[in-house]
Amino acid sequence: MPKDNYIFDLSENVTRAPASFETRFGVTLSADIYTPADFDQTARYPALIVGAPYGGVKEQGPGVYANQLAQMGYVVLTFDPAWNGASEGGTKHLSSPDQMVEDFLACVDYIGTRPYVDRDKIGVIGICGSGGFALSAAKVDPRIKAVATASMYDISRMQKNGFGDSMSDDDRLATLKTIAEQRWADYESGDPVLTGRGAPLTWDAEENPVGAEFGEFYSRPRGYHHRAIAQFTMSSTQSWMNFALLDDLEWLAGRPILLIMGDGAHSRYFSEDVYEAAPQPKELFIVEDANHVDLYDKLDKIPFEKLNAFFTKAFAG
Repeated sequence: MPKDNYIFDLSENVTRAPASFETRFGVTLSADIYTPADFDQTARYPALIVGAPYGGVKEQGPGVYANQLAQMGYVVLTFDPAWNGASEGGTKHLSSPDQMVEDFLACVDYIGTRPYVDRDKIGVIGICGSGGFALSAAKVDPRIKAVATASMYDISRMQKNGFGDSMSDDDRLATLKTIAEQRWADYESGDPVLTGRGAPLTWDAEENPVGAEFGEFYSRPRGYHHRAIAQFTMSSTQSWMNFALLDDLEWLAGRPILLIMGDGAHSRYFSEDVYEAAPQPKELFIVEDANHVDLYDKLDKIPFEKLNAFFTKAFAG
């Protein structure tokens, strides 16, 4: 395992420094700032904020992206979501739409007040679940000039409707009843129950190909991190079922959107549907011979040159 439990080796052309700051809710986020090795404190750089997959941490995919993009001349901020990872309350594993979106907004607050960042050139990248959070944050925050997603998941849609919109009304009601009963148990015990692992430790790839894909990343040396357990409190599900992330995408009109997905991704319908609903300018970029998780960490699959061209054009406008 690489030093400090990052799943990648830091480039000699990049410097990484820890950072921390509070969200609007008063929760301190643990973050990293990546800068080019020839970083000049007196200059002003374009900045990118990279969010982790739902259940992931900054030492995984976000760091992989930051390590490459900093070499292209960006200041890049990665972070652990509130109540998760190394951020405050990290052992609690709470989640909600408002919380996950606020994390991005707090990152904009922080990075935009660094003297070496050009406030007119702040973009966000969301991997998997953070793709939905990044889009939702940008809807309400015009300080975000451009949004890119990779293997985007709409967590609120998935929790409400099931994967592939397969949840029946009866199944939804049964789920809500189970969670409601669990809240009483959580209150009495003071120890909220967590959902099952989103990334199984063992699997049958033929029977559960999606689970195998996540397990091969989170539960094996490739992407393992001790704080990325791919679990949240069961009671968190209520908020996701109750509040949609991606209504009102038309509020993004005029700010560029880039949706990146693998041609073999099980999640591709999320990106395809957002592409149909989103205003211009927008682009759907398909990576050949790639699945969902390939875009977390595989340098030969993630289109960094495309990302650089996208943000360069967006910040020039």
